[in-house]
Amino acid sequence: MLPTVDTDEQWDVVVPDEAVMRPGVEDLCRRLGLASAPLHRFTEGTQPVYAVGDDLVLKLFPGAVAHDGLVEERVLSHLEGRLPVPTPRVHAAGTYENGWRYVLMSRLPGEDLAEAWPRIPRADRERLVTEAGEALAALHALDPGPLADVLGPGDWGAFLRKQRAGAVARQRERGLPESWLEQIPGFLDAVPPRADAPRVLLHTEFMRQHLLVGSVGGEGRPRLTGLFDFEPAMIGDRAYDFVGVGLFVTRAEPGLLGRFMGAYGHTFEPRELLAHTLLHVYSNLPWYLRELPAPPEPTLDALARTWFDAGSG
Repeated sequence: MLPTVDTDEQWDVVVPDEAVMRPGVEDLCRRLGLASAPLHRFTEGTQPVYAVGDDLVLKLFPGAVAHDGLVEERVLSHLEGRLPVPTPRVHAAGTYENGWRYVLMSRLPGEDLAEAWPRIPRADRERLVTEAGEALAALHALDPGPLADVLGPGDWGAFLRKQRAGAVARQRERGLPESWLEQIPGFLDAVPPRADAPRVLLHTEFMRQHLLVGSVGGEGRPRLTGLFDFEPAMIGDRAYDFVGVGLFVTRAEPGLLGRFMGAYGHTFEPRELLAHTLLHVYSNLPWYLRELPAPPEPTLDALARTWFDAGSG
């Protein structure tokens, strides 16, 4: 009952329209034996995602990104019970009508860490950052080999070269001023990411918005209760995951990135992480400049130190 969505134009018409989506989701739930469970659509995220009752989440993938549904299913199944932070357990997954895929998974307890963060005392923030660093280390320690048939990019060196070739155009499209754009080629020439770095399983969007925390505001101390959203997962250099860490977990808060890296077990140089930031698939430097502390001078070297200095504070 869900219509075909193979183009951006079809996506814009179908996916945001609950009057179109709801009947198909209800039909799929009936097929999964969940006809009586109440449905609630989450407002966050790119894909249509629904709470099914209190314990399940149904995530749908239109034909245009159906492969992402397969990635989510396979990665979650690979991770089940293997990280110090819980990940969703797959209950069912497969194809629906007109090219759609779905993953029915367990609903993790807790609150979005990004929403909870302002209420968390500094000492508890430090402990949560330590937990997050340990979780990412555990993720990167897993053998990604069983997922190589579904996860890209295959040739990491070729991926880096492609991202390097489009780095300036990518930021220009996002509105980065020319004074910053003209620095990018020289910066990337001086700090080339390693094409031969060991390959690990990457989340690629390791950020507060994809971490859950429990017991905030209660009697117990807050703990991480979940890590989710693995559809963009890749296999590549572990430094690539630290883009999300620096920009969206520690966010230049003094001392936190160093604490995260200490828990992770490895320290990365600031310029290396900014280089990966410029090469990241979702890189948007103008947005980051609006959201994060400004550097003391308008140079990429200063920006790297401001956002990714593990020793600050």
